[in-house]
Amino acid sequence: MITTITSPPSLIFLLDYPIKLCATTTFLTYVASIITGNVSQVDRVWTFLPTIYTAYWALLPSGLPRVRKQAAHLARDFSPRALLMLGLTVLWMFRLSYNTWRRGLFRLDDEDYRWVVLRTKIPPWLFQIVNLTSSVPIIQNVLLLLIASPTLIAATHPTPLTLTDGILAFTALALLAWEFTADNQQFAFHAWKQGTYDPCAHWPGARLAWTKDDAARGFCTRGLWSWSRHPNFFAEQSFWGVLNLIPLFSLPDASTMFTESISMGKYPRGYAAYRSRVAMFVPIATPVWGVLLSLTGQKGKVEELVWGSGAREAEVKDDKVKVQ
Repeated sequence: MITTITSPPSLIFLLDYPIKLCATTTFLTYVASIITGNVSQVDRVWTFLPTIYTAYWALLPSGLPRVRKQAAHLARDFSPRALLMLGLTVLWMFRLSYNTWRRGLFRLDDEDYRWVVLRTKIPPWLFQIVNLTSSVPIIQNVLLLLIASPTLIAATHPTPLTLTDGILAFTALALLAWEFTADNQQFAFHAWKQGTYDPCAHWPGARLAWTKDDAARGFCTRGLWSWSRHPNFFAEQSFWGVLNLIPLFSLPDASTMFTESISMGKYPRGYAAYRSRVAMFVPIATPVWGVLLSLTGQKGKVEELVWGSGAREAEVKDDKVKVQ
C-alpha cells in the first residue's frame, strides 16, 4: 500500500520552534500575570498565536520560517490545504482582534470579568494555583498550539484541493459570519443597555428591535441569542472543528488514488461515472455532485452507468471493440 504519512521523527523537527514559542509565551504571560496582578495577559496574544503557528507550517517552502536541516526535505512544496487553512485562520484573527480591540481587552489593565468574579469566590493562594495550573497561562497557550497543529499534517502532504475542501471552507466561512453576527448583536445590546445605542454605529445584522424590557433584563435574548445561549462559543468551537477536518483528506490520498486507478483500469467507463457522481469521502457532498451533473445535463446518463445496466453494456461493447 502506498502511504504519504510522514515519519514521526521528521515531524518532531517541525515542532521544534513552535513548541519553543509556546513555552516562551507561557512563561512570559504567567510572569506578567504575577507582576501586574492581571491574569488576562494571555488574552493579548490569543488572537495572534494560532495564526503564527499556522503561518509557520503553511509557509515552510518559502524559506522564511526556520527549519532544522533534518526536516528540510518536508519543506519543498507548498500545500494548497495548508494555505487554505492559513487564509481561514487569518480571517478568524481579524474578526477576533477587532472584537477584542473594541471591547478594550488589549489594554494591559483590562481583565476578563470572569476572573474578577472568581477572585471573590476563592482564597488568593488557590487563585494563584488556578492561574498556574488549571486554565490560564499553561493550558490556554498549549491549546493555542494544538488547535493550529493540524496544519502541520496538511503542510507535509501537499495534494490538490477537492470539492470536499471547498465545502469545508465554505462551512468555516459561514461559522465566522455567524460568530461575527453574534459578537455584534451582543455589542449592540450592551450599548442599548448603557444608553449609548446608535443604530447607525452598528452593523445592520445587529440593529434589532431592542426594548426597555431587554435593558431591564440585563442580558441579550434577541437575534442569534434567542436560538443559543452562547452562539459565539458554538461558532468558535465549530470553526476549529471544521478547519481541522481539512487535513484529514490529505492523508489517504496516495493509497486511495492508487486503489482508484486500479478500479479505473478494470472498469473504465463505469468507475469514471461513479467518481463523477459519488463523493470520495464525505457523503453530504454526493447530492452536491448530483446537482452539478443536472446543470450540465449529464445526470441521467451518469446515473445509468452507476446504478443501471449502462456500465455493464458499455464494458461489453468495449470488449467487442478490443476483440475486433
